[in-house]
Amino acid sequence: MNITIVGPGAIGALWAIKLLQAGHNVSLWSRSSEPSVDLSLDEQASISFSNNDKDKLSESDLVLFTVKAWQVEDAITPLLQHIDSDTILMFMHNGMGAVDAIADQINTHPVILATTTQAAFKPDRNHVVHTGAGQTQLGAFNQAGEKCAFLTEVLNHALPDVSWNPAINTALWTKLAINCAINPLTGLEQIKNGDLSKPRFGNTLIAILEELTQVMQAEGISCSFDELETNVNKVIQATAKNNSSMKQDMFYQRKTEIDFITGFLLKTAHRHQIDVPVNQTLFTQVKEQENSWKKQD
Repeated sequence: MNITIVGPGAIGALWAIKLLQAGHNVSLWSRSSEPSVDLSLDEQASISFSNNDKDKLSESDLVLFTVKAWQVEDAITPLLQHIDSDTILMFMHNGMGAVDAIADQINTHPVILATTTQAAFKPDRNHVVHTGAGQTQLGAFNQAGEKCAFLTEVLNHALPDVSWNPAINTALWTKLAINCAINPLTGLEQIKNGDLSKPRFGNTLIAILEELTQVMQAEGISCSFDELETNVNKVIQATAKNNSSMKQDMFYQRKTEIDFITGFLLKTAHRHQIDVPVNQTLFTQVKEQENSWKKQD
């Protein structure tokens, strides 16, 4: 397949290299103005990718967006004029709501939503480290996307394990719940994920998950508090030494994805007239820090 990766951060770079190694024609689209970008994975030799090539973009069978949720609209808007209407658009990012906001612009395309637990980080611009194997789930965002289940086989050859989930919304909400529990606390406290297992965070995590359970059930998502708590504790233990993306964003005083994580939860809760005071407090605290950086600038 001809594939363009938009946003070659850690996860985007990992998929770019793995898909190229699986035999696909892969190009990048990034903020860099250079015509090519070199990337290396772990200890492997560096690979050169073409960058920001409109011809390759227009020839793409699949465009995979791995930018942050708040960057989605700005990333896709200038590209749509160059992308064929049959081209599959796939979105892989933390949080929810970013694709809903551009639905009218992209509904002529087959659209796929993806969530992954693959872990990677970039110690520098041209090098990515695969820090943990995980699972990737794909599902249709629109009717045309329902015909794209074959992509599981394509992606599975590159970076297993990939599966098709007809109830992708449930998987996205489960990932959102994990992010709501881990990201704001690790960002505000500037701690590693594993530190959340300390007793002083116990009551807060319980309150976060109780609120999430109420909202998810109101949305028609089949879940229980016990299931969510088990999932969150598993992730905290499995990623104990990891720094969450929000912890890193807040450390470097960068815009976070809070609007599409806890913010999405708050909007949904408001629609169902459910009070979520603990999540509201965490959201407010993160936004206050973000706003303080803007004032410094």
